[in-house]
Amino acid sequence: MTRATRQDAPSAAPHAADHHDLIRVHGARENNLKDVSIEIPKRRLTVFTGVSGSGKSSLVFDTIAAESQRLINETYSAFLQGFMPTLARPEVDVLEGLTTAIIVDQQRLGADPRSTVGTATDANAMLRILFSRLGDPHIGSPNAYSFNVPSVRAHGAITVERGNAKTVRQSFTRTGGMCPHCEGRGTVSDIDLTQLYDDSKSISEGAFTIPGWKSDSWWTVRLYADSGFLDPDKPIRDFTEQEMRDFLYREPTKVKVEGTNLTYEGLIPKIQKSFLSKDREGMQPHIRAFVDRAVTFTACPECGGTRLSEAARSSRIGELNIADACALQITDLADWVATLDEPSVAPLLAALRHTLDSFVEIGLGYLSLDRPAGTLSGGEAQRVKMIRHLGSSLTDVTYVFDEPTIGLHPHDIERMNGLLLRLRDKGNTVLVVEHKPETIAIADHVVDLGPGAGTGGGTISFEGTVAGLRASDTLTGRHLDDRATLKKEVRKPTGTLEIRGADRHNLQDVDVDIPLGVLTVVTGVAGSGKSSLIHGSIPRNDEVVSVDQSPIRGSRRSNPATYTGLLDPIRKAFAKANGVKPALFSANSEGACPNCKGAGVVYTDLGMMAGVSATCEECDGKRFEASVLEHHLGGKDISEVLAMPVTEAEEYFREGEARTPAAHRVLTRLADVGLGYLTLGQPLTTLSGGERQRLKLATHMADKGGTYVLDEPTTGLHLADVDQLLALLDRLVDSGKSVIVIEHHQAVMAHADWIIDLGPGAGHDGGRVVFEGTPAELTENRGTVTGEHLAAYVGGVSAFPSTPPVGPTPF
Repeated sequence: MTRATRQDAPSAAPHAADHHDLIRVHGARENNLKDVSIEIPKRRLTVFTGVSGSGKSSLVFDTIAAESQRLINETYSAFLQGFMPTLARPEVDVLEGLTTAIIVDQQRLGADPRSTVGTATDANAMLRILFSRLGDPHIGSPNAYSFNVPSVRAHGAITVERGNAKTVRQSFTRTGGMCPHCEGRGTVSDIDLTQLYDDSKSISEGAFTIPGWKSDSWWTVRLYADSGFLDPDKPIRDFTEQEMRDFLYREPTKVKVEGTNLTYEGLIPKIQKSFLSKDREGMQPHIRAFVDRAVTFTACPECGGTRLSEAARSSRIGELNIADACALQITDLADWVATLDEPSVAPLLAALRHTLDSFVEIGLGYLSLDRPAGTLSGGEAQRVKMIRHLGSSLTDVTYVFDEPTIGLHPHDIERMNGLLLRLRDKGNTVLVVEHKPETIAIADHVVDLGPGAGTGGGTISFEGTVAGLRASDTLTGRHLDDRATLKKEVRKPTGTLEIRGADRHNLQDVDVDIPLGVLTVVTGVAGSGKSSLIHGSIPRNDEVVSVDQSPIRGSRRSNPATYTGLLDPIRKAFAKANGVKPALFSANSEGACPNCKGAGVVYTDLGMMAGVSATCEECDGKRFEASVLEHHLGGKDISEVLAMPVTEAEEYFREGEARTPAAHRVLTRLADVGLGYLTLGQPLTTLSGGERQRLKLATHMADKGGTYVLDEPTTGLHLADVDQLLALLDRLVDSGKSVIVIEHHQAVMAHADWIIDLGPGAGHDGGRVVFEGTPAELTENRGTVTGEHLAAYVGGVSAFPSTPPVGPTPF
């Protein structure tokens, strides 16, 4: 090996390129940002703090990262840009010093039923190549081991248009690994026909009980009624055998209905295509409820749930086929791959080992590659996205993280901190939006936004070091060293919820009694079995209100008023006061501005370039037609009411002419969860992750169940808001409810009446109850990882360094 000898002496004067060591933002006005100007150091770890809704994501994601991605997209040809998402330039005067941004956010991975952890990380692709080279017997190319590729066979005559065109015989064969019975989904469905229709009625009488299938919908009901295959006026139970076959199972057939050519299809295949082609986790709540009632999913009897064809399952390396390998816990799979020694595939084995080791290193070794991607939590999905960046040779890029500690036990946060520091030490700029003091403590630079949320935020409250933040008088600085105290007295349970023999996922025949009438916290390291125990063992019924981490879905037309049901009593109050129809006061119905269709803005599509939106000139962005705005309630029109923040609206609907108890109750719940600053008509697409979680909690507080199950309610909460959440949980318990919280936050653990700790590790190293008792007992015995961290927390001792390590950390 030779190395060039450097002859020139280093210059004393700095190079011009060395002056570009800052990301400069001037005049940022995206969302609630108020003309923000800031300089962020490159090749450092910068943490952005502030209360939920203060503008952190608007600055980091919607301004810095969005502009970086937009500029990169512009380097591609116009043809390629036509296939890429169009991004508008953020509302900012100057952005300088940007580098390529790699965004690792909390967005869930695709909920397609064929999307798994293995397909999302390319680990499956490498395994398929490995089996196609080493598998015995050899069955074909990597496609032969893919459950997304069906086998295809075709033959016939083709015409080759070259020179003298001639017809030749041709055959085509492609061997895929998809199970033909379940089509690669791993499950088959059994449909309960009684949930689809009332057989005592005819189609004309509205026999269908399927969501969205109204008696006058021509594209469904009219299609069946006018197809010519059925008698629409005959009760379904009186159909002949042929009519019932056509009704339920007929293959797609072209028919003409009211002069329009349509495709008629039997009810069963239509339901399978329209409802069951999506993963359950990706369905809207009312559709999911219907599917849960009407459909029973069981493992495919032909492939045993592996999704793979018989040929793919027959090919093995040693004792394992590819389905066995994907079903292994990733730590075990990594050990198995390490035993393989075949020079012909050495580069492939090295890449696969690195990917699997990255899973283990990032704390996801308890997963398996066949785990459906839609079942991962937001924190797990974010860490899965990090895997492809670990060990990357890229430097001088900007990594942007959105609360990477979500879903992590205090024991796991230390490992995540190490990964963030390693990315920085390779010469990258790391920007992190975070609330956890353990991660704030390792920052080189801190930017605190506030001072409040919504219109009360959007400014820089502090910029500097962690020590400077701690000494500052900002909300974050005052609460950075907050430590909850253990209760002197805990509540006495009013009963117990018995769980016996729980064995879902990694649970190892767990028996546990959950006390009722108190605040119970279920904790443990990530992957220890908390969610499997609670969500898998507690029955779902009217008595149990479950607030999980599934994301809120909504378009830019959705807002807190529509999502919580608040708009219904408001519309009725306006209608009653003015003697008109409630539909007039909906921007999605009769009252919508005819020019912008109730959107408030007019969008112009510019093809490959970012579309342009302009405030509607007809309604001036108010979304309603002028005649609707002439109707008033308590001196305000409907657009003025939707522009109110929750706290102002609560007072407005409490008394006087606008007094509306139903609306006031919803607004009180929104204020209770800390969303008093939101405006009623603010689009859901502009809310942060923490705001959406609390909006969902406020909505479920109206449910009348006796047991509340909350999954990490501190997600996205600022340190100052945790006390408000604890007060809310106390009110629920004091009102006679039982509250069960899956949580890692030490303040919630310290405030609990009872703690159930699972572990001791993750995956097959967990799944056992390692402690049951009060928080005081847990801190006294310190027999678990949770006990050690909780004892350090209530004692005011940090388990993490207050300053980042000096010097680079080897990757």
